[in-house]
Amino acid sequence: MFNIQALASGYGQSEVIHQLDLDVAKNEIIAVMGRNGMGKTTLFKTLMGVLPIRGGEITLDGKRIEKMDSFQRVNAGLAYVPQGRMIFSTMTVLENIQTGLPASARGKVPQDLYELFPVLYDMRKRKGGNLSGGQQQQLAIARALATNPKVLLLDEPTEGIQPSIIKDIARSLKQIRDQRDLTIVVSEQVLSFTMDIADRFFVIDKGSLVYENTRNNVDEKTISQYLSV
Repeated sequence: MFNIQALASGYGQSEVIHQLDLDVAKNEIIAVMGRNGMGKTTLFKTLMGVLPIRGGEITLDGKRIEKMDSFQRVNAGLAYVPQGRMIFSTMTVLENIQTGLPASARGKVPQDLYELFPVLYDMRKRKGGNLSGGQQQQLAIARALATNPKVLLLDEPTEGIQPSIIKDIARSLKQIRDQRDLTIVVSEQVLSFTMDIADRFFVIDKGSLVYENTRNNVDEKTISQYLSV
């Protein structure tokens, strides 16, 4: 469903992502783990077209997308929940979700989004800036899902969120994957969260993938060492 080959990108004269390869199957949830500054956000911004690619290929459902603008990648089936959520704080919950809807929806929010996140229906008239961190994260995910994606990129979804809400988000992501036949790529530093949701685990270190394993064979001690060094 989602394939990355020899990807390179960075900022200015500095290359951050180096010849990175990654292949993700349909309906799979993978976790890309690493400390701050190791390239997780740079990778996601490059995949989404926020940062220009310096080399390599990105293929989504058989279609090359690395030369597309960000909005074209969204139309091709790629959705992105950025680190820090980046919701529109002065707009209502409903208006935030509507920004992700295609024109054909005429502003009508699919009922399954409210079923996944009931709190958003209860607070649909409330300003986004008045929600808690966990509620804002649910809103950011719902806004991304409104585009009806094939692949969902989630950058550090647990950042600044209390543990009880993290558990709720984990359950929601697995439900989303099952209901929508969705492929999910999540970057994260919280191992307990990724152990709840991921089928495969990768560790990124200084812009390269240095560890890979399946859920059943993952070495939590090794990953923890990469996250704590």
